[in-house]
Amino acid sequence: MQSKNNAQKPQKKIPERKCTGCGESKPKKELIRVVRSPEGEVSLDFTGKKSGRGAYVCPDPACLKKARKAKRLERNLECEIPEEVYDQLESELSKQ
Repeated sequence: MQSKNNAQKPQKKIPERKCTGCGESKPKKELIRVVRSPEGEVSLDFTGKKSGRGAYVCPDPACLKKARKAKRLERNLECEIPEEVYDQLESELSKQ
């Protein structure tokens, strides 16, 4: 019988989300979140805590290109995505 001091803590579950570009599930922290606020404003959310509907994309220019071409972000967020948001995403990906 094991003592309580030796018992291992259960592994904390890591939340996963699906990339809108490649369709792969990855840990939430590895993806970039695009959020549509309740007011309808679309922006990037690096904290993952902004309120609103979110869609995720890998920090990979190829994934962003796929998601943009197939309008997957628009479909997930149920609204038009302004060019500025795509430009901001592209500049963020080029930094990494």
